Parts: sequence; structure tokens; C-alpha cells
Amino acid sequence: MRIVLVGPPGAGKGTQATRLAEKLRIPHISTGDLFRANISQQTELGKLAKSYMDAGNLVPDEVTIAMAKDRMQQPDAENGFLLDGFPRNVSQAEALDELLQGESMKLDAVLDLEVPEDEVVKRIAGRRICRNDSSHVFHVTYKPAAKEGVCDVCGGELYQRDDDSEDTVRKRLEVYHTQTEPIIDYYKTQGLVTTIPALGSVDEVTTRALEALKGGSDGA
Repeated sequence: MRIVLVGPPGAGKGTQATRLAEKLRIPHISTGDLFRANISQQTELGKLAKSYMDAGNLVPDEVTIAMAKDRMQQPDAENGFLLDGFPRNVSQAEALDELLQGESMKLDAVLDLEVPEDEVVKRIAGRRICRNDSSHVFHVTYKPAAKEGVCDVCGGELYQRDDDSEDTVRKRLEVYHTQTEPIIDYYKTQGLVTTIPALGSVDEVTTRALEALKGGSDGA
């Protein structure tokens, strides 16, 4: 299966993408991983992307698309893939369609993880990270530390990242609504979109997604 996973920040895309890819036995291809792999391996595309990032600029669509194309042509993606974070806008979606058509392939489904905006803000703005070890993550509502501001694991100070402040989250949501959300309408015209309510436990959301894939797109 060839799947695109879409959803606002805080919808749990990364978690669901990993779980779905594992269950479907297809590679999980995320934009972040593509950038990191190409930069660490010092590929030509990686060097080009790094030059834009170092200058504080966005990596142009054509560079992202070229990285995605290269990754999708790897042997492990022969039977499908799950794209997470790509395409990020309509022009990337059009380029992906063109790329797949050139390989006599097409997308099977677009899963839209739907979360109310206030819940997104609550999920992200409530995160607290340990200064000693960033893998120790807590949440003021969903996973509070035993002692406020202190990591249960190592006793380090818990803090809120600048990226997780409510103002920053709302700005990220604005960018999502403006740039990425239009691809949902783009794919709806192709009858590929299934909306997955992303409230509830991680297992519940995964089950909904798998059931949607079995049943095919509902076009909703």
C-alpha cells in the first residue's frame, strides 16, 4: 500500500506512522528522517538542503521532492510506503502524483488524523522535557511528574521548550491550515481521503486507521 498520513502538529502522526508501517510491513518515510539521512550521509541533496537550512531558509520543494523520490525507489519500498510530513503543500502533492505516474504507481489512501484545535494546543503546550535527558517527557495533564517540575527518572529540572509554548503552537497551526490542509481537499477530489478521529488511546487510533485501510477510502 502507498499511503500519505496528514494531520496537524500534535495529532500523533509520528507515533501512528511508525505503528501502521510496522503492521503493514512497509517503510515509514518522514521528511525529518529524509533530511537527517541525506545530511549525515553528505549526499548532494543533503549538502544542498543543509546550505538552505544553515542560511535560515526553507528547503525548496524540488529538493524535498528529489529526496522523497530517491527514498521511494529503494528496494524496501517496492511493495509500498507510508509518507509522513510529505507532501506538505499542494505543489508537492502534484509533484508526487507526477512522480508516481511516471513509475506506473498511484496512492492507495490518504489518512487525515483529525484533532480539535484546542486539544492540539493542550497536548503540545502541556509537554515538559527533562533538561538532563530529552527522552524523559512528561505532560502536565496526561503524564504529570510525581513532583511538579522534577523528572521522575533522574531528578532533573522539567521545562517547556520554546516550540511548545501556546503562542508558537497556534502559529504552527496557522501554517498547517494555510499550507498543508489544502492537500486534503486536493486528495478528496481523487476519492482518497479517509478522516480518522485521533482522540482516544494510541491503540484506538491505530485500530481506526487499519479498519479504514481495509474498508477503502470513504471520500469523507
